[in-house]
Order: sequence, then C-alpha cells, then structure tokens
Amino acid sequence: MLRSLYIQDYVVIESVRVEFTAGLNIITGETGAGKSIIIDAMGLILGERSSSDVVRKGSAKTIIEGVFDVSRNKRIERLCNLNEIEYADELIARREITQKGNSRCFINDTPVSLTQLKEFGNNLVDLHGQHEHQTLLRKETHIDFLDEFCGNENVREECREKYLLLRRLKNELEEFLKKRDELSQKKDFIEFQLREIEKIDPQMNEDQLIEQELNLLENAEKIIELAHSASDALYEGEVNAYEMVKHALHEISALVRIDSSFEPLSEELQTVQTLLKDVASSLRSSQERVEIDPGRLEFLRNRLASLQMIKRKFGGTIESVLEAKEELLQQCMVNDSSEEMVQKLQRELSEAINSYGKTAKQLSLVRQKIVKNITSEIEDVLKELGIVNAKFHVAISPRMAAGNTGVLMLDGKSYAIEENGIDEIEFFISTNQGEDLKPLSRTASGGEISRVMLALKSVLAKTERLPLLIFDEIDTGVSGRIAQKVGQTLHALATHHQIISITHLPQIAGLADSHYVVEKSVIEDRTVSSIRKIEFEEQVREVAKLLSGEVITGASLMSARELLQANARKLIG
Repeated sequence: MLRSLYIQDYVVIESVRVEFTAGLNIITGETGAGKSIIIDAMGLILGERSSSDVVRKGSAKTIIEGVFDVSRNKRIERLCNLNEIEYADELIARREITQKGNSRCFINDTPVSLTQLKEFGNNLVDLHGQHEHQTLLRKETHIDFLDEFCGNENVREECREKYLLLRRLKNELEEFLKKRDELSQKKDFIEFQLREIEKIDPQMNEDQLIEQELNLLENAEKIIELAHSASDALYEGEVNAYEMVKHALHEISALVRIDSSFEPLSEELQTVQTLLKDVASSLRSSQERVEIDPGRLEFLRNRLASLQMIKRKFGGTIESVLEAKEELLQQCMVNDSSEEMVQKLQRELSEAINSYGKTAKQLSLVRQKIVKNITSEIEDVLKELGIVNAKFHVAISPRMAAGNTGVLMLDGKSYAIEENGIDEIEFFISTNQGEDLKPLSRTASGGEISRVMLALKSVLAKTERLPLLIFDEIDTGVSGRIAQKVGQTLHALATHHQIISITHLPQIAGLADSHYVVEKSVIEDRTVSSIRKIEFEEQVREVAKLLSGEVITGASLMSARELLQANARKLIG
C-alpha cells in the first residue's frame, strides 16, 4: 500500500506531503482545485512520461516521492533482486524532473531507468485515469483485460518470446531469399568480376614495389653515368680528390715532423682519405648492380598498367581490390550453398512455428477455461451496481488469416499470429432484459461504461495482483441510488485492497475510511493547491458541499450527517 506521497514544485503544487491509510481513501475538492493533478503526479513515480511543463514556474525541478509498504510482496522482492536493489519492507520511489526536461528516477535511492521505474509501478499500483474507461470501447484492449483476469502472464510472455523468434526467423528467410535471387540474377557478372581479379592476382603493396623498381630501371643509364662521374672525381679520374688528399697528407706529415701539434690534422685527413676510397667503392658497386634491361622494364610497365586498371574498377587501391575479391567469393559461396541455407532456415522457422502454435493453443485454452467464471462474476457485480438485467459475454474467436497468407497452420486452418496469440477477444453486453448481446463499444452509455470498468476492476482485484487501486472519477455518469452502489462496491474492494478515489458524489464520499480535501488558494499572487486529511465534522461539511454546492445549507448539513452516520452503522453492522 501507499503510505505517503510527497510532491514538490509540481504545476500549482508548491509542497505537500499526504499520509494515506488502508481501506478506502476518498479525495474531494472544488472543480479546478487540483485533485487530478495529484493523481497525475502519482503517475510520474509509476513511470509515466512527462516534460518540463510540470515544473512549477520559478523552480529548478519537480520532485515526487512515494513510500510504499511492500512487505510480503514477492513480485517487488523479485524485481529488486533482478535489478540489484536492496529489498526492504518499505520501498521509496522518487522522480525528479528539471526545467530542461531531464528526468532522474530512483528506487530506494538506487538510480534506475524510466523503464525500470515503470516495471516497479506496474507491480505496485493499478491507476485508473479519468478517461481510462474509454479504453473499453476499443476492441483491441479486451484481450489485455481478459489476460489480466486469467493471470496467465507467464504463458503470454512465453508466447511473445516465441512470436519474436518466429518473426526474426521469417525475416531472415525472406531477406536471404531476396539476396539469393538478386545474386542469382547477377551470378554471371559476379563470376566474370572474380575471374578478372584472379587473372591479374594483385598482391598487397605490389603497385608500390613496382613503381620503385620502375624508377630504377627507367633511370639506369643516368644512374650509371652519374655514379661513374662521381667515382672518377673521388678516386679513379686523372685528377681526383683521393690523390689530392694524399698529396696534402704528405705535406702535413712533414709539418708534424716539425711541430707535433699538427698530428690531429693528419689523423683527420687519413680518415677523409679512407672515406673517399669507401664512397668510390660503393659507387662502383652501384654501377655494377644497375642493369639496363628493356624486357624487364616493359614487363613492369604492363604489370603496373594492369594493376591500375583493376584498381580503378574496384575502389582505387590494392586493398579495396582484395576486399572486393573476398566479397565476390562470399557471394559465390552464397550462390553455391543457397539451397542448403534455405532448407536450414525453413527448418528452423517450421520448428519455431510449431513451438509458437503449441504455446498459443495453450494460451487459448487458458482463456476459454476462465471465461465462464469471469462472465458470471462480472454480471454479479453489475447487478450490484444497478444494471440488474446485465448479461456479459466474452467472445473468443480465432484470428484467421486472409486466404492462405497466415504463417501458422493449426488443425488445417491458417491463422494470423500476434505476440498475444491467435485469439480475437471482444466483450459483449446486454443491459436490458430481452435485448440481444451486442458489442460493448456500441451499446453502453457513459455511466454504464464506468460501471463495467469498475466491475472488471472488482473481479480483477480478487486475484490480489496489485495491492493499490487508484480511481480518478470512476463515478462518471452515475448518480443517486447507483452512486450508492458504486460507493459500496469501492468500499468492498477496499477490504482487501487500498483504494484511492477522486469523487464528486456524496454517496461515495460518505463511505470513506479516510477523507482528503484538495484546496486551491492564492498566496503572494501565486495559485497554490494543497491536500489535507479531514476528520468527521469537517467531512460532514465536505459531503454537504457535494450535496448542495458551495452554499452549505442547514438541510444539506443534516443530510450529510445522516448519510455519514447511516453508512457508519451499515459498515459496522
């Protein structure tokens, strides 16, 4: 159950903290006072989407925090363990929203994602919004209501997982067949391209190595000429540097005999003489290595031209050519092994379809088995709510595929499949004696729809799946004696579940275990909404307001007091 709710800087709420109790918690207040704003704020800590618009003007951020009693709640304990959150009997859910629209979520002070917060919320609270009863008018929502009744979450989740696997395999097969057909059409061209690359057989960096060798061969004569000239100048010519250094060394030797300080110069010049001889030797070796080979030169030029041609066709580099070759080989392999791959995927898809079919059939059987019980229970509640001659029917029919387009064959029939199985679910109702059952969406009035929704929630609540139910104006379209019945149904629900309900009806407000009033005031030219719990005497005045309007009369006060006292006697009795 929800122990307390704290709201700070949310729309027109500056700061409120409200403590809720077990049983039926009723919220009343003038139109526009902010009753639904409090329920909307509750939705934020249950994982609903929001924006920066909710941040109160002039504030940095909105903070909403709910403290829940989760003792004996095994689902919450399991979620805490799965998300590595410390579990305790008390769970604190907090949401912060900044002016920039950024949102931060926490469970027991552990940061969580919005998806995680929503998962916790789905296992804590059933929040019935102001217009949620309108979802009953949409046939596609009926299957979700029925599955909630059945409590078949595990089978439905298994069905969903098998459906997703089936769809993935189906897409893989379709994509592979499409690719195979495309490759088959291009088979000759692919093989031609592959032969073209394999004929030239380029090697990594081969073009760079050829260009280096070509540079030597094309300049062979020049290299020999320059090396020969340099060698002559250094060592072999009639006048060369070696002989000149040799002569200078002879002269310096004479100087050394006269003055030993010239000895270092002599040593340096000897080094120069040795170096000149070594350089000249290297130049001669270079001349000998360089060959003038017209045949080799022609071969390299042709080879480079072939490489340049294949590079232009396949990406501009040897690397891109080799990558293209690998891709072409893969495409050839796909062509060669396509039949085996198709058979493999078809086999896996067939197995997935069969597995899905078994689970979908099991899901159908669970739904069919529970329908009779649900129908009678809902009719009983509707009678209590004033629809005395109500007949309720849940129609379960197979979701048939058009022609033979379905991917699932069961008992010789073709089914269109979805993640929630192969069933079509629709609610039918008759609210007057002698009338035929008709689709709920075409028969029920606004007040009847609200009561049908309350009946559904009442039956669902018996599963004790959720400890807290919140109703925002479930009494839409009802009044008088029917309002009294709605209130009694809510109070009966509250014996097993905590109920928080916004109402405008005195018959319902008079049944509150705890009564809260939402008020709007102006403080320093700013509108502020607040909520507070009221006791019996003030509750009399609030119920009187609901009876007579803003102007409270003595008669309305007397009627309110009698209503509250009568309800108290009934409940005690």
